[in-house]
Amino acid sequence: MKWLKRIGIIFTSLLLLGIGSIAAAYFYVLPDLPDVATLKTIQLQTPLRIYSRDGKLISQFGEKRRIPLKLEQIPKPLLQAFLATEDARFYEHGGVDPIGVLRSAFVLLSTGQRKQGASTITMQVARNFFLTREKTIIRKIKEIFISIHIEQLLTKDEILELYVNRIFLGHRAYGVGAAAQVYYGKNVNALTLPEMAVIAGIPKAPSTTNPISYPTRAISRRNIVLFRLKEVGDISEAQYVEAIKTPNTASYHGAEIDLYAPYISEMARDYMVQKYGEEQAYTGGYNVYTTISSKIQIAAQAALRNNVYAYDQRHGYRGPYKVLWDSSLPEMIQPEVDIIQSKLKATSNVQDLIPVAVISVTEQKVHVIDKTGKSYWIEWDGLKWARSFISDTRQGSAPKSAFDIVKVGEQVWIRVVNGAYQLAQLPSVSSAVVTLDPYNGSIQALVGGYSFSQSQYNRVTQAKRQLGSNIKPFVYSATLEKGYTLATLINNAPINEPDTRQGIAWRPKNSPDVYGGPTRLREGLAKSINVMAVRAMRLAGLTSTRQQLLDFGFNPDDIPRNESIALGSPSVTPLQVVRAFSTFANGGFLVEPFYIDKITDPHGETIEQAIPTIACKNEISQAQADDPWAETFAAMSEEHGIVTEEEHKENLSCEIDSEFRYAEQVISPQVSFLIRQALKSTIWGGGNWSKGTGWNGTAWREQSLKRRDIAGKTGTTNESRDTWFSGFNPDYVSTVWVGFDDHARELGRTAWNNNLGKAQIYGAESGAKTAGPAWNEYMSSVLKGLPEKPDTPPENIISVRIDLETGKLTRKTDYTTRFEYFIEGTEPTEYVTDSTSDTNIFINNSEEDDLFQ
Repeated sequence: MKWLKRIGIIFTSLLLLGIGSIAAAYFYVLPDLPDVATLKTIQLQTPLRIYSRDGKLISQFGEKRRIPLKLEQIPKPLLQAFLATEDARFYEHGGVDPIGVLRSAFVLLSTGQRKQGASTITMQVARNFFLTREKTIIRKIKEIFISIHIEQLLTKDEILELYVNRIFLGHRAYGVGAAAQVYYGKNVNALTLPEMAVIAGIPKAPSTTNPISYPTRAISRRNIVLFRLKEVGDISEAQYVEAIKTPNTASYHGAEIDLYAPYISEMARDYMVQKYGEEQAYTGGYNVYTTISSKIQIAAQAALRNNVYAYDQRHGYRGPYKVLWDSSLPEMIQPEVDIIQSKLKATSNVQDLIPVAVISVTEQKVHVIDKTGKSYWIEWDGLKWARSFISDTRQGSAPKSAFDIVKVGEQVWIRVVNGAYQLAQLPSVSSAVVTLDPYNGSIQALVGGYSFSQSQYNRVTQAKRQLGSNIKPFVYSATLEKGYTLATLINNAPINEPDTRQGIAWRPKNSPDVYGGPTRLREGLAKSINVMAVRAMRLAGLTSTRQQLLDFGFNPDDIPRNESIALGSPSVTPLQVVRAFSTFANGGFLVEPFYIDKITDPHGETIEQAIPTIACKNEISQAQADDPWAETFAAMSEEHGIVTEEEHKENLSCEIDSEFRYAEQVISPQVSFLIRQALKSTIWGGGNWSKGTGWNGTAWREQSLKRRDIAGKTGTTNESRDTWFSGFNPDYVSTVWVGFDDHARELGRTAWNNNLGKAQIYGAESGAKTAGPAWNEYMSSVLKGLPEKPDTPPENIISVRIDLETGKLTRKTDYTTRFEYFIEGTEPTEYVTDSTSDTNIFINNSEEDDLFQ
């Protein structure tokens, strides 16, 4: 009995000592224990994601890749794999597993090695959220107490959800959602059983058991996970046998980008960093939904690339990118394929250009291989363009064979054109494309350059370039605002006036240098006649014209106080230009461009929502309401999200709710309509070709779109340093700019290439030939399948038949006449007579004003 009593005393003493030790340990670490209640509101470090308007992922920013998932979104076999491997008794213990601790201690005492850990999933959550990974007794004590607190605060499912979203799984992947993407390029629900087992096996040692860095170890660890699943009864013997035979299929996958649009994603990233700070922006899990349409963006990028390739090709081939080996040396032996491949791997693909090595040349064919060892044949049709580049204004003679173009051993570029391979080169010219919705200012597409990897300079928002003739619609709008009309005759004659202050003469010239005497304003704008633009500006006055340009949103510092503005001397960005042109498409309203529609937090809650400016009058009179134009506007309003059809029927004043703002009206709907009509003549021309009076506007190539609801304007500066095309239909306004980043470099000219057909572009570069083709290709894609929309005149617009030579009223109905639009009260009142002696009535105020004011 004494012996039993002593044992009892010892046991009780040890028990009390243990309890006391635990209590002492608890109170010792208590000041350092975190508030585990923060787990209820914990924000996982989730990267910043940028999306298109239609939900396509454009880009992802952040050091840690994480795709937070709800527990019910994760496949059950994947959860079972984690539980079987990491904590089989997870749903039975209270945060610390006594059985696991005893088992681990027994293994340690019997073998002297730590072959089995005792950490539960809850303890791993405690360590991952609140502690470091240092192996000390104090850290372990803290881990135990924190785990117990966690179990009291959260349910088992909530703990497991935190674990599978927080756990580090190698290669910057945090959580199973990111791991599925990084290793297999899949959504977690698409993983196979062996792939799930691989991911579940990583937490033990993420750096050395992940399937990319250490595939053999990863497969070994996977098989252990599969064995545990079989052992606990989660999979059958047959499933186990089949799964362990599966080879490793893991490979690195970057963020699953659906839409490559780097310039707009960089704009969104910069906005988020400026607004929320770098740390919060990159880890706060924000989702930025831009206004970009994926379909339109893809079309814009393709059109820009194809256009700069076309410019580069007609100016000549600049030679190989590199010479990998000199095949002209007699002793030179062609390297082995693997050596050629290793040399090629030093050069990355650029856009759709593939670096290749020339390994053989025949009379009209070239054999090349790429960095993977794949070989290609470039036929003569893909080579014959490549006459040599001499300068921006000179090219060599057309090549007669492939030997005139390339040599064995050269590294060149190729791309796919209409299913065939074509010799290519990195473009040296730059370009930009931007598209707005004219009714709310949302940016539908934005391409700031040929290649973001080569240059992050965003030419849409940062490049200020001379506007050239793209400025003329704004100049003419000031003239129309003063009461002049599309039928007003302006003298198309040379201007030669001295500048008394500088002692020089300013002699603006037409391009080409041809003059036709009295010409109607419509035709002068459509043909982009320089001297007429200067005289039209004088009709409105320099001060009024300059103010008109400021009303269109241009910066005062960019608009000089001299008459050169009539020919496009101001330097502005493509974004400013497309915004200004939108006023002609939407009835005269200056909308504010915006590219972020909304921003949501990690839980999908909207924290920022764009409030766009809408091209809509605050009040519309009953006369307007009764006008057919109001119905057209109502349809457009509904389509562009301004108001619903029901709202419009109830309130013809076009009121809008607090989610929108009214855009400022900078020109009247009537002037907007008249400029729109003149810009349609830029495309469709006028006169009667069968009678010898037909004429083309500068944008006649856009007739290939076969749409009567498009309008546009070309633009070319002196020496063709900048070329523009801006155009629109009722749905989209787009501006294309082409030029060199070096302002001093001219776009030059090209000669006829005898190897190419009649469709080739040659001669001096210009807005029509250099920027226009990109707009043409782009809008052909964007507008495909969309019905044409009528352009109904607004109120106070009337149409009368005029004589084309004099602009006066006429009773004739033949080819010498046409119906012309006028703002009511400005139409001609005098009829033309049969005599032609009185037709020389035109406005020529070239001597009325000083050159500079």
